[in-house]
Amino acid sequence: MRYGWAKALVIMGLAATLAACNRDAASATDGADDAALAEAHAFMTANAKAEGVQTLPSGVQYKVIRSGPATGAHPDSNDLVSVHYEGTLTDGEVFDSSYQRGVPAVFNADRVVPGWTEILQHMRVGDEWIVYLPPELGYGDQSRGPIPANSALVFRMELLDLSKVPGEAPPRQSAMG
Repeated sequence: MRYGWAKALVIMGLAATLAACNRDAASATDGADDAALAEAHAFMTANAKAEGVQTLPSGVQYKVIRSGPATGAHPDSNDLVSVHYEGTLTDGEVFDSSYQRGVPAVFNADRVVPGWTEILQHMRVGDEWIVYLPPELGYGDQSRGPIPANSALVFRMELLDLSKVPGEAPPRQSAMG
């Protein structure tokens, strides 16, 4: 036991070394995340200038490919919607597609990423749009399967149908507040 203090000192040294390694790894990840965020924002800035692209106050961008009937209904955030979609990264890599599965997705409009909830409320049944989501309205700083953290996302979306849910939907909120 005469060297108990040395054992404690070695353990403290190892703990400090491991903490420094973790801090360096976190710093490297933070640097990659920061670079990905800067790249996503650069994409969104350049894309906003593309022909036909419209930008909502929240930063969600869209381009109308096909318009449904002018009398078509807009879903509320709590309505049940049927949507065909294909999601890609900005480099065109497909990460999810209801077209490939051959079955549209059916869900409540408020059960998806904030950018989808917002854009669906602007669409009418029959609309087909290309939608561009900044990272903060997609998955943000979280990686999701093949989607890296801080990714801008691109979706081809067709609003096929909606079923009104009885009751009043909460007031439409911008994704920013």
